[in-house]
Order: sequence, then C-alpha cells, then structure tokens
Amino acid sequence: METLYILINCDLGSEVEIINELAKIPEVKEVRGTYGIYDIFVKLQADSSSILESLITHKIRRLPKVRSTVTLTPILSQGGR
Repeated sequence: METLYILINCDLGSEVEIINELAKIPEVKEVRGTYGIYDIFVKLQADSSSILESLITHKIRRLPKVRSTVTLTPILSQGGR
C-alpha cells in the first residue's frame, strides 16, 4: 500500500466545496481544512504509486478552484506511526 500526503491551496471560500469533492474519491483516506499557508490537507492511499500519481495529475490538480498542490512522500525508514 502506497501513501502520499497533499497540501492544497485553493480560491478563498472554496475549501468546503473542494473537501466535499475530494471525500468522494476512494483513495482519499483523510481530508481536512487547515489554518496556515495551505488550505487543505489530504492523505491518499492506493496499491501503487502510479495510481496515486495519476489521481493527483488527472483529478485533484484539475479540480476547479485548486490553485496549487504540494505532494509529500513519507520516508518509511525514519519510522513514525
């Protein structure tokens, strides 16, 4: 199972709309609005990194009112939970 995290900047006031759209995607395991530089945090999981890459490129980044994304890949050898 592959896991990626995405930070999203969106148009002002569109956070709830985008969160609701993201929640419909089966690979989205967690999605939350956030304070600070980024507006939305997303946790994605799928069987392969190619599925996640396609999802980010063809669905998430193309959602209306999404301005930019930052994709974070965890370093599994550094532990954590």
